[in-house]
Amino acid sequence: MTETASFWRRCSSCKREIGFETLYWVCNVSTCNRKRTGLVFCTVSCWDAHLSVMTHRESWAEERRSPSRAEWAREQAEEAAKQKSRGGSMPASAAREPQRRIVPAARAPEIPKEILVVVSKLKGYIHARSGMSTSDSVAERLSEKIRLLCDEAIRRAQQNGRKTVMDRDFY
Repeated sequence: MTETASFWRRCSSCKREIGFETLYWVCNVSTCNRKRTGLVFCTVSCWDAHLSVMTHRESWAEERRSPSRAEWAREQAEEAAKQKSRGGSMPASAAREPQRRIVPAARAPEIPKEILVVVSKLKGYIHARSGMSTSDSVAERLSEKIRLLCDEAIRRAQQNGRKTVMDRDFY
């Protein structure tokens, strides 16, 4: 353990240094806060970047303050003592920082917001089914819903290690 560390931890997204006694953010989802995962973010936008890879149904960033240099040194000493009492040896790098999971950066920041349905077919279906007319704004709203469904299906395919989105990813 080194006492001369100039920062507490690195941001899990951009790898910028998070200093002692400074604000940082964590994800409210428990799987992101486990000791082995330990995701921390220097800004809310860095927290937001991890959402493109994680499959959170509902999440938000929680503001925290990093420990002082003395508190951090005490925590590291306690952790080293626990490891030693268990008979395990802890490498110096593990004492400084928990294992990090590499999260790829968000893909395309600007995705075109085109209409994803054939409007004439949509209007024809609604008219045949109910005899009703369809507002022009329906196609835009329906396209938004389709994008959300597609995003979830993409995440499921990625979780399963596939590069192909399949029908079973839409459930």
